[in-house]
Amino acid sequence: MILSDSQKEEVKTEIRSWSKHQLESPNADFNNIPACPYAKKAWDDDKVKFAFKTDFYSNDIIYDYLKDWDDAVDLVILIDTAFLEEAQDFYDNVDFINENISKNAFKDKDLWIMGFHPYDDANELIDDGTFEGVTDIEYAIIFVQRLSKLQEASNKLVDKGYYDHYFKTNDVSKMYEIRKEYYRRLDHGNGKESRAS
Repeated sequence: MILSDSQKEEVKTEIRSWSKHQLESPNADFNNIPACPYAKKAWDDDKVKFAFKTDFYSNDIIYDYLKDWDDAVDLVILIDTAFLEEAQDFYDNVDFINENISKNAFKDKDLWIMGFHPYDDANELIDDGTFEGVTDIEYAIIFVQRLSKLQEASNKLVDKGYYDHYFKTNDVSKMYEIRKEYYRRLDHGNGKESRAS
C-alpha cells in the first residue's frame, strides 16, 4: 500500500504516541522499569528515523539500511504496509535476515532487526488496552538497530530484574538466546569487532 505524505505523518504520530503511552513509563511487570527504558532518550535526542516499505516483493529497503548503517541514529523504524499476511511467515523472514546478518551477508554483523506484526495478539505486559490509535492503516513494524548496543543494554537490565516476569509469561527466551549468541560472535562478545569486516 502506497501512503500519501499525510498518511505517513499519521503513522509516525501514532507510533510516537504509542511509545510515550506504552513504552516510556515505569511498568510493574518490568520491575518498575519502562518497557523500553531507552526509548525516551532516543526520541529526545532525535536518534530515531522512520522509513517505509510498500513493495510486497522486496526487502531492499531493509537491506539498504543493513548495508549502510548510519550511527547518527540509534533506531530505524521501518513501517511495512506490504507485510506478509501470515504472521509466522513474517517472523520467519525476520529470523532469516538476522541469521544472514550474523553470517556477514551485509558486511556488518553488528546489527539486529525485530518485528511486530499487526495480527499479533496483544502483549498484555506492554499493551494495557488504553491506547487509542490515530489511523486505520494496517502495518507491520521492523526495528533496525546496533546489536551490540541492544545486547549490552539488555545485559544491564537482566541484573535489575527487568526480565524476571517477562521470561515467565512470554515466549521470548529463545529469541533472547539467539541474539545473545550473535552478540557473542562479535569478537567473542566484547563488541569490538570491526564493523566493516
